[in-house]
Amino acid sequence: MSLFRDDGIVLRTQKLGEADRIITLLTRGHGRVRAVARGVRRTKSKFGARLEPFSHVDVQFFARGSDLVGRGLPLCTQSETIAAYGGGIVTDYARYTAGTAMLETAERFTENEGEPSVQQYLLLVGALRTLARGEHAPHLVLDAFLLRSLAVNGYAPSFEDCARCGIHGPNRFFSVGQGGVVCADCRVPGSVVPSAEAIGLLSALLTGDWDTADACEPRHVREGSGLVSAYLHWHLERGLRSLRYVEKS
Repeated sequence: MSLFRDDGIVLRTQKLGEADRIITLLTRGHGRVRAVARGVRRTKSKFGARLEPFSHVDVQFFARGSDLVGRGLPLCTQSETIAAYGGGIVTDYARYTAGTAMLETAERFTENEGEPSVQQYLLLVGALRTLARGEHAPHLVLDAFLLRSLAVNGYAPSFEDCARCGIHGPNRFFSVGQGGVVCADCRVPGSVVPSAEAIGLLSALLTGDWDTADACEPRHVREGSGLVSAYLHWHLERGLRSLRYVEKS
């Protein structure tokens, strides 16, 4: 029997029995973890109120073996709130749908339970903080998070040099299968010709140039979001269910 302590973001919850829940978290030290929280569905449970999606929590786990992720699910025995991002997210539809897509993305990119993914964890914490504070349009925060999640998982798209031969850009064509923009010689069937403004927006979101991103026209934002969605779908091999509900400008 072992005790573990970690901090994490609650990704989702599932009902278990009459009063319990299975809590899925993305933690700093142990990656994605599923744990049983007993009695949290009771009306008077303050413990359960801390373990809701979007919550950033400090959690104590009780596991049967020497590893947190092993035989059976560990128990979540204590939790303390670090930041309740849900309060600034769930009351606004645009923020809520964008945030839900972020949680689903983080879960999809951390499919091996117990395997640390610190960069993905830090990306999610930062994105939810920004979303809850309303610092930028929700769909822009989401697209920035999706692009950076792709990058830290080895799928960074190119928005300047040809993704295939490396020739210096700007390059006109965009191919999800080739890894971003490609030159005329490397163009493949299915390549599209997005506007320079949409490509500039995506580059700004990937690098954190928020002045450029915030000033982008809505039509270019929609175009860029379509490219991000297609690129994400290609590399995840199936789309995000929650992405269809996200509001676009």
